[in-house]
Amino acid sequence: MNTAAISVREFGRMPADGRPVLEYTLDNGRGLRLCALEYGGIVNQLWVPDAQGRSANVALGFDGLEDYLERNPHFGVIAGRYANRIARSRFMLDGHSYFVDDNDFGNCLHGGRAGFGQQLWQIEPQTVEEGVSLLLSRTSEDGEMGFPGRLQVQVRYTLASADNSWRVDYEARTDRPTVCSLTSHVYFNLAGGGSAIDHELQLLASRYTEVDELGIPLRHESVDGTRYDFRRMRPVADARFDHNWLLDHPLDGSLHPAAHLRCAASGREMTLLTTEPCVQFYAGKWLDGSLRGHGGEVYAQGAGLCLETQHAPDSPNRATGPDWPSTVLRPGEVYRSSTVHRFSAA
Repeated sequence: MNTAAISVREFGRMPADGRPVLEYTLDNGRGLRLCALEYGGIVNQLWVPDAQGRSANVALGFDGLEDYLERNPHFGVIAGRYANRIARSRFMLDGHSYFVDDNDFGNCLHGGRAGFGQQLWQIEPQTVEEGVSLLLSRTSEDGEMGFPGRLQVQVRYTLASADNSWRVDYEARTDRPTVCSLTSHVYFNLAGGGSAIDHELQLLASRYTEVDELGIPLRHESVDGTRYDFRRMRPVADARFDHNWLLDHPLDGSLHPAAHLRCAASGREMTLLTTEPCVQFYAGKWLDGSLRGHGGEVYAQGAGLCLETQHAPDSPNRATGPDWPSTVLRPGEVYRSSTVHRFSAA
């Protein structure tokens, strides 16, 4: 009989003070296994079975802590306090101008150079009704990377046994008005290695966000007649994608289907459900072969694909409306977001 389990090991030590960084492993007893680090909340490995029950790691990452500290292109991190980009690294809130960390050609990307993916998290392993779970917690102090408010954050990773899924639930509270949008930045390769550009993708989105050369939104456009039309399953075929898609489902707090990813070679498939209004599809175009990951694998362009559920980039600088839902969080409110990755094999 398959039994869910949780284990822990030391992954490395922080160079400044020698503090050990632990890696927790969740095993749902059905071949699905997730390894998460205290550093960055990083999903270091994600093992998924194929139709014959053979598991392979489908998440890009490194074998040692030093690589994550020195050269990580956001592999597996919790991105925040604001996922994606804030133009010119500034925004206005309640008449006050806030300047946040500039780490991306004059813009703020994923919360800055010391964003949530570069911070240590507290992790508490738990057994829950659905399976096994990790509760990750940290407090982002007022002024961290320039963001206002003391933000208390909890993120839960759950491996469910019933449907072979990995669920991520986010919660945050603040003592001052601030902006908040969190996501997971796992690079998926359902083949377990090589290129992911031959994967097939479906995005349940009729519009995408046209951006400038730095990834800052210009306008939302229809996908009709463009290379951005993934409403029907089709091969990715191109590593240049790094855009936001506006999902067709209502923003009502419920989980809705958002995307479907399939690898014909392995038979592995992933269905993505989310409460979020958008998904950023990034096809790994900035991977240039200079990084060696798990087992010495060279990560070339298109080695992994990201599907980052979130609000639209630069939302803090846009007038709130149906196309730009607010990312403002105020005292007494609770930021909540959920995304489910459901795995299967043909």
